[in-house]
Amino acid sequence: MNFNIRGENIEVTPAIRDYVEKKIMKLERYFTETPNVNVNVNLKTNNDKTSKVEVTIPMTNLVLRAEEAHADMYAAIDLINDKLERQIRKHKTKVNRKFREKGGINELFATFEEPEEHPEEDNDLEVVRQKHFDLKPMDSEEAILQMNMLGHSFFVFTNAATSLTNVVYKRKDGRYGLIEAQ
Repeated sequence: MNFNIRGENIEVTPAIRDYVEKKIMKLERYFTETPNVNVNVNLKTNNDKTSKVEVTIPMTNLVLRAEEAHADMYAAIDLINDKLERQIRKHKTKVNRKFREKGGINELFATFEEPEEHPEEDNDLEVVRQKHFDLKPMDSEEAILQMNMLGHSFFVFTNAATSLTNVVYKRKDGRYGLIEAQ
């Protein structure tokens, strides 16, 4: 695992760096071999003395992402590690079980690249963030699982049955909707 640890309004000390690396490296026990991935960690401190930790681990079949705010930076790192472990366990039990029954695991999840944000002039119709990702073939159930794991309200994917671009989204009533392109 290659670590990219950034600090905003905080200096990333060797002690913090070692603690983050030690905690995230514990996730290796969930994999058969050590994944060669980039672990992006963003540490922030706010004016109200709270610390926010964001961790993104883009992998081939999974994007692990979690964020946590806490008064203590080390406690926030511990909570992040717990969230990431839950995501991995959920992925392994639900998605892998389904694909073992079908006879193999395909590439299921998108890999996201998040460009840096650049503050621009205030304009309501201006695009302020842009993301690029590969659309992986999957069914709507898998897309809903990925959307929920990322904590998003919608998810764009390629429908494995039709090869068309689809969008799943969470409705206000708590159920899910599907938009199919023509």
